Amino acid sequence: MRIRDFFLAALHGGLVQSILSPGHGRWKTLAPIPLYPRQEHTTVLLNSTTLAILGGITPRAPTDNTTNPIPFDTTPLLQTYHIPSNTWSNPLPLPALPIPLNHPNAAVVDGKLYLLGGLSDEAADGVWRGTGRSWVLDLHDHFNHMMHPDWTELPSMPADWDVPRGSAAVGVDRETGLVYLAGGMKWLPVVPPAEMGPMVQESVDVVSAFDTRRGVWVRVGNGGGDRGGGACAGRMPGRRDHAGCAVVDRVMYVLGGRDTGQVNVRGDVFALDLRSVEKGWVTKKGRMPTARGGVCAAAVGGKVYVLGGEGNPVEGSDGVFDQVEVYDTKRDRWERLDEMKVSRHGTSAVAVKGGVYIPGGGTRIGVPRWTSLTSYTRRLGVACGSEQGGGIK
Repeated sequence: MRIRDFFLAALHGGLVQSILSPGHGRWKTLAPIPLYPRQEHTTVLLNSTTLAILGGITPRAPTDNTTNPIPFDTTPLLQTYHIPSNTWSNPLPLPALPIPLNHPNAAVVDGKLYLLGGLSDEAADGVWRGTGRSWVLDLHDHFNHMMHPDWTELPSMPADWDVPRGSAAVGVDRETGLVYLAGGMKWLPVVPPAEMGPMVQESVDVVSAFDTRRGVWVRVGNGGGDRGGGACAGRMPGRRDHAGCAVVDRVMYVLGGRDTGQVNVRGDVFALDLRSVEKGWVTKKGRMPTARGGVCAAAVGGKVYVLGGEGNPVEGSDGVFDQVEVYDTKRDRWERLDEMKVSRHGTSAVAVKGGVYIPGGGTRIGVPRWTSLTSYTRRLGVACGSEQGGGIK
């Protein structure tokens, strides 16, 4: 077994704490998110030193005189964190999102930040609904010349064949400039009005892509007549939202997630080879040891680290997972690691130079209970085993 250093960082709002666990690693405090704690946001890496959190939900002010039955606000906030200085500050802040969104779909490609739909609370009736509205923010002038960029609206998701949604698994093919959106949810009834009757969180299996070089949406799965790929790629083997996602060696992995509700968790791993999309999705043999949705995930060195999640049935867990499990993409094998010090869901992660940063999140299923600020440093063993994979260590 080879040993190497690995760094996990969690950036939350609220109480700041530091935990040291000799022999296993340590949780270390980092600067708390300013203004409000956050969950149901998206995290992206803007460059090698700066990450950003987009949208999500925040606590509602007691003086907010709104008729919205949802007791927390969907926010347009965009905040940046500078990794070397451990600060949430920027001499020239980036603009807020064009509209408030939770569960936004976002990616950074060639120095531009793409916002490709999400869930909106515009109706203010207790149901978050998918929107296909999309924008791009050019970061070149901001970082190179300290200029203030503006969002430019892009074509919306095509209504005739795509599904407006949030919480999609987002993967980038940097060779082609395509941003793939796999699965997601059409709506999330938080406090649905009685006249609408029973509602479920509607998960989807549809796969679409945005071509960042042409500025158009691509229909994935039309027989190969477009850059998006072949007929088997347009739908995943199952409906998923709140899944983990990473692209390793031009293969897009969708890990775990859920289907129509927090407790309907899944442990499958779906994979799409972006070099030969026409071959479609495959289901890997290696299943996630702990099936869960609401996870965060990031790839480091050919392995995908999947942390936390929602839908835990264990009494006393508040419905949230503390599991940390790593998937070896070459061996199709999983390894269980030590648990998180703070269970959480409703967040996302980015990998930077061997580290995984996890901002914000909630510690109770569904209704928010905001978490503290910690970072975790530990030494991990790299799993060894059969090259045929399909197993777990």
